[in-house]
Amino acid sequence: MKKTLSLAAAALLMAVTQGASAAAQSAPAASASAPAAAANGTVAKVNGAVIPAAMADVLIKEQTAQGAPANDQLRAQVRQHLIQREVLLQEARKSGTDKDPAVRLHMAYAADNQLVGAYLQAWSKKHPVTDVQLKAEYDKQVKQMGDTEYSVRHILVDKEEDAKALITKLQGGAKFADLAKASSKDPGSKENGGDLGWARPATYVPEFAKAVSSLAKGKYTTTPVKTQYGYHVILLENTRKANNPKFEQVKPQMQQQMQQQAMQKYIDELVSKAKVE
Repeated sequence: MKKTLSLAAAALLMAVTQGASAAAQSAPAASASAPAAAANGTVAKVNGAVIPAAMADVLIKEQTAQGAPANDQLRAQVRQHLIQREVLLQEARKSGTDKDPAVRLHMAYAADNQLVGAYLQAWSKKHPVTDVQLKAEYDKQVKQMGDTEYSVRHILVDKEEDAKALITKLQGGAKFADLAKASSKDPGSKENGGDLGWARPATYVPEFAKAVSSLAKGKYTTTPVKTQYGYHVILLENTRKANNPKFEQVKPQMQQQMQQQAMQKYIDELVSKAKVE
């Protein structure tokens, strides 16, 4: 799930803190003043406008969650960011920019996005993908992928009769790699003699995968294999046992993907129940 911090806020904070980093290092007074101001519930006052410490706390929490160290330098950077932001806000309001209808719509949209993001984040915490679900999906994927890898070459042509002619040449003693270099329409493997490297059948389109799985080592298809890409002549050079990644290795990525899928399912269910006119 995307972080709830809006892209605009994140970009602004990054741009400001890049310039503020050097300033913070050369101005220890700014670093020291940030915690003192926060103790009074205020980060700073800009032309009389109060910047609450709670706002700084939110940004600091988001930055530390992404790996930034919670130190005086970060607090100084966030303080400087909020000061510059407040100055710009005041100027924007003076200029009447906030009265522009399109700007107001964007502001409302951004505010609603923050609300939606916070709600979905809370929903995910209440509906986490369990280890049991993760392991079941892992086992399912491993079974679907199989435990064998295949070393395959192929020749791709547009017409069935061209594929049949190539098979005839193979039966006459022609070398597969030579025919692939001369005739294949697949730019990714043509120059390598049609070599597709090691892969599992599940990574290919169904028709191609079925043909690969049915071949014996050293054999090629004696009838053209039709897929969405054209007609193939396929050679199975070798097979080997595949090494599947351990569950713990892929668990974090699977957890993120399955959580996103669960969230999307929930959103789809809400939309399906809504009265949309």
